[in-house]
Amino acid sequence: MRETNFIIENNARHLWHPMAHPAEMQANPPRIINSGEGVEIVDIHGQKVLDAVGGLWNVNLGYSCEPVKKAIRDQLDELPYYSTFRGTTNSPLIELSYELAEWFKPDGLSRSFFTSGGSDSVETCLRLARQFHKVNGQPERTKFVALKKGYHGTHFGGASVNGNQNFRRNYEPLLPGVIHLPAPFPYRNPFNTTDGAEIAAAIGRLFEDEIAFQGADTIAALIVEPVLGAGGVIVPHETFLPLMREICDRHGILLIADEVITAFGRTGAWTGSRLWGVQPDMMSTAKAITNGYFPFGAVMISDKVAQVFESNKSAVGSIGHGYTYSGHPVGAAAALATLKETKRLNVADNAAARGEELLAGLKKLQDKHELIGDVRGKGLMCALELVGDRAKKSGAAKDVVQKVQDATYDAGVLVRTSGANVIMSPPLIVTAENVQTMLTALDAGLTAARG
Repeated sequence: MRETNFIIENNARHLWHPMAHPAEMQANPPRIINSGEGVEIVDIHGQKVLDAVGGLWNVNLGYSCEPVKKAIRDQLDELPYYSTFRGTTNSPLIELSYELAEWFKPDGLSRSFFTSGGSDSVETCLRLARQFHKVNGQPERTKFVALKKGYHGTHFGGASVNGNQNFRRNYEPLLPGVIHLPAPFPYRNPFNTTDGAEIAAAIGRLFEDEIAFQGADTIAALIVEPVLGAGGVIVPHETFLPLMREICDRHGILLIADEVITAFGRTGAWTGSRLWGVQPDMMSTAKAITNGYFPFGAVMISDKVAQVFESNKSAVGSIGHGYTYSGHPVGAAAALATLKETKRLNVADNAAARGEELLAGLKKLQDKHELIGDVRGKGLMCALELVGDRAKKSGAAKDVVQKVQDATYDAGVLVRTSGANVIMSPPLIVTAENVQTMLTALDAGLTAARG
């Protein structure tokens, strides 16, 4: 590794960062993170902070999970790579497919298709949904329904079903045949109510109306995050997802649960679908499946979908889709070790308990700081929405949000910002003491921004 001054001088000089403006990164280079241990990270200047971002929603077990690291090292020695395209596979992947079928049995999901990450998993779900209907004799079912404020990755299919213009506008025109419904968002919605059940019912009516207008026989699937993540941690009412499932069933529409963030315990339940008592037809996963230590993902598929493909003997049932790194043996080994540790540590229960403490503390901060317009959360995914005016719900200025993040970092905690939202998604192994550290640092950050 080159010496420190070289690294600092070349920060953002030759490197374009995702989700950032190149010119802005050159003017204000990003923090350089050099190491991590437990739930803390250390920057290039030696400052140690609690990582309340959890890598990017994915380092559920922290940065010192030796069983996962060892599994990666051992598999690199045994078989560092081989393709899983027709004719070859590998032992850890076969074992992983079995373990995932056991893990997702309560969700009604028994088959796996492996990918390189979350965007790949979403793209795979969308493709398989269209192909399912072709195999099933309904090739005209090609359209997708999604939610405004939803996030589904950055491939063209995922960007098309995304409900945030920041990820769409510069890449339009996107795929045709995508319909967006309002988000189940009590703080901001077009229904003039803050009642979650009323909002869920209103969205259901709009969904039914759109189905009638488009024609049920043209719609392939509804894709939804059980808790909307990048859109600002929007937690739907408990009636919302069951209602969506019921409408989909009535009209022959597949339900895709995008659980790239919520699978493996982050909401306080092992999956977001299970949290709301719903079984999807397909589920996209990635992120925490390897604790963030290796790029890897899996699409989980229901028996209903699997049987249609597996009973078909024609070319239309052949899956002409995949990635060079689909089923990577090192990723599979990492995932096996991660699942074992995730289960052993029972991190879902800890996420539920620590999440309640964090949410309660954030609400106390809202009472103290006029800058906070709304507080939202489920398990260890929480958000503050910052406002310039509470009555008008006008979003806080960009420089104010940046001040909150910077001052919180100076106080010992890294949080993520997205628009006017301050998002917290720490590792699921955080303690009650860690939660208090987060709240104290946020208090300092909010106070500093107030001036």
